[in-house]
Amino acid sequence: MDKIQEQRPQKFSGDIEKDIEAVKKILSADDIFVYRFATKDGKTCASVYADGITDKELLGEMAAKPLSLADAPKTAEEAKKMLYFPETKPAEDLQTACNEILSGNPLLLIDGIAEGIVLGTKKVSLRAIMEPQTSITVKGPREGFIEDVKTNMSLIRRRLKTPALRFITLEAGRASKTAVVVAYLEGIADEKIVKEIEERISAIDIDGVPDSSYIGKFLAKKPYSLFKQVGTTEKPDILCAKMLEGRVAVLADGSPIALTLPYMLAEDFQSSQDYFVSPYRATISRILRLAAVVISLFLPAFYVAAELFRLQLLPFGLLMTISGSVQDLPLSPSLELFFLLVVLEVLIEASVRMPKYVALALSVIGALVLGDTAVKAGIVSSPAIIIVALSGISAYTVPDLTGTISVIRLAYVVVAGSIGTYGILLFTALLFYYLVSSDSYGTPLLAPFSPLIKKDLRDSIYKSNIYSLDTRPAVLKSKNKTRLKVRYKEKNG
Repeated sequence: MDKIQEQRPQKFSGDIEKDIEAVKKILSADDIFVYRFATKDGKTCASVYADGITDKELLGEMAAKPLSLADAPKTAEEAKKMLYFPETKPAEDLQTACNEILSGNPLLLIDGIAEGIVLGTKKVSLRAIMEPQTSITVKGPREGFIEDVKTNMSLIRRRLKTPALRFITLEAGRASKTAVVVAYLEGIADEKIVKEIEERISAIDIDGVPDSSYIGKFLAKKPYSLFKQVGTTEKPDILCAKMLEGRVAVLADGSPIALTLPYMLAEDFQSSQDYFVSPYRATISRILRLAAVVISLFLPAFYVAAELFRLQLLPFGLLMTISGSVQDLPLSPSLELFFLLVVLEVLIEASVRMPKYVALALSVIGALVLGDTAVKAGIVSSPAIIIVALSGISAYTVPDLTGTISVIRLAYVVVAGSIGTYGILLFTALLFYYLVSSDSYGTPLLAPFSPLIKKDLRDSIYKSNIYSLDTRPAVLKSKNKTRLKVRYKEKNG
């Protein structure tokens, strides 16, 4: 168990050497240092900090220098006025002080003052704000979140310059002490949902939270669900747009991925680029994404079912071509498709984890050389290769659903090989039943289609013009429903 948690709250004594010894007893690591200096009248001061995550130059310039040039303060409040720090806070007990030290904020002790002062000199090495690799767009903002929660908060604040923006900072992880921030717009987001999310995060009892995905598992009401329960995004513009609709955002320190609640399945078929092009183009793009998902799920299954049970479903010319290709194959159609889909998943996993300069060559070898060789060797047929390739490409039109699509696609092939078209229809009915009965914090997963909300259809598969989007989504139950007030119209508009 953590030493800090084992200790009972212990107050500072005012004797600087005893207080330093008590802190060092709790934090006995080699990277915890003590920097001693004296005031003008000879009073001993000390700063306890963690090496590597504390800005030592700032500590010396803004704390040690002003105190060494003046007489010793008599109280902690008097000491704060002498410092050049804009960010200071009291530490009434040793446990609180130690937690701050481990976060990168040093502890200032002054002999004769039975209170510590925490200084905000946290030093964090950050990567540049750049476009996320998973959300590349042709038009629109190119900024993406990084691994520092304060920077991510500033990206949100820069876009939402309103006093209604609220940040609630919580802590999760017994050892990691990860800062988790709940962001929402007061008067727009549902306060009940905000309260429930806050309670769920506060109730998390785990040793560490290295990423926001851990938080998402605890926020999901059905953690074993095959489908997503929590929305995700790496772009601040998308997050702010969802918050303006009435959703609640969750940020975790150390993760560039923000969570959004409530979540609807239709969100994954939308793209940030849809709002920077004409509504007609956006509508066509969304229909293409939906069609691609349908092709990815059903094409392998229907190929297996038609070949095994319903040959009359295929046109005569196509039937002759397929029959010529599948002769003398060692595998049945279902095993053939299942095998190729597994090989596809292996290639994807390998290409993702291989170095970039090797991944491209691996993809070419796997897709072209391996596929062509397998057909010539008589292990698989050419139509099966084409179907699996088309199914795999189609799945990546909706990147956030690729994991779910891969699992369901394999299940469809197994069902189609066992029962045929009747199995496909039955499995589809079961999936729809599950989706219809699922919700995310009171919001149906299939909204606005089930239940049917006509007003919300304006920004679902169909993308209407901006003048039609004058109200927030009704399914989110926002108190402030008005989003747009048209003050000017063209004479002929």
